[in-house]
Amino acid sequence: MPLLLTLLSIALLLILWGVLVERNRFTVARQELGILNPGSKPIRVLHISDLHVAPWQKRKLAWISKLSELEPDLIVNTGDNLGHRDAIRPTLEALSSLMKVPGVFVNGSNDYHGPEIRNPASYLNKPSTPNHKELIDSSKLTDSFEASGWKNLNNLSASLVIGGNRIGFLGLDDPHDKLAKFETLAKQQAELGAPELVVGVAHAPYLKVIEEFGAHGAHLVFAGHTHGGQICLPGIGAIVTNCDLPAKKAKALSEHQVQNRTVWLNVCAGLGTSIFAPIRLFCAPEVRLLTLTARS
Repeated sequence: MPLLLTLLSIALLLILWGVLVERNRFTVARQELGILNPGSKPIRVLHISDLHVAPWQKRKLAWISKLSELEPDLIVNTGDNLGHRDAIRPTLEALSSLMKVPGVFVNGSNDYHGPEIRNPASYLNKPSTPNHKELIDSSKLTDSFEASGWKNLNNLSASLVIGGNRIGFLGLDDPHDKLAKFETLAKQQAELGAPELVVGVAHAPYLKVIEEFGAHGAHLVFAGHTHGGQICLPGIGAIVTNCDLPAKKAKALSEHQVQNRTVWLNVCAGLGTSIFAPIRLFCAPEVRLLTLTARS
């Protein structure tokens, strides 16, 4: 009995830590990647994802509003900005300073639908099944992003000149909700021509997403969705990714071989959680500042 009480006490303390402390310990994860042409100046890319904003989350909103102090050259937003049907206005207000920086975005399922109660244990067996009920007028969000100059990459391509480098972007709408139109990638690739760097952007990093982006010329892919596992084990890391990406690649940079060449994947663990599962454990909420440098 004493052992059982001890274990229950430890479990309770961990839950309290994850709910009250760790999910609010917002961090900036920093990495570098030598991928630009020789002689290129560094490009600071701020990767934001899975904000899951609810209107009452004042601490998170205030933290987001200060991210422009990182002085990024480019914003990549991989979706799930919203975590509540009334979150569009506070989300846009928090992102307003970042929306003055060149950027690109795709949507996640939570940008289209309100959050729903799910059984957390079900994620251990397989990725969650899309089964949405409450629709959100996502055009209010995406129209504001586009009005600021951010490029909409939901099954679309775009190009930006950043730091003297022309970067081409291939985009897919949320693969998890089966909104990705892979058949558009050939046309997108043709539209881009031959930029110095090709970047794929999608919400969920399914292996097919990485393979298709790589097959159509992407050197680097940005994605979110996994929450880094959200509840991880110390020394082990993520248990699940809510897709078919291996758990060890649930966040940060990883290498993938596509048609005998390397495609880099950058996964952001995100800042938020569902309002129905407000916990993070051994997986701090994050944005990622990826500095692209010249190849040696």
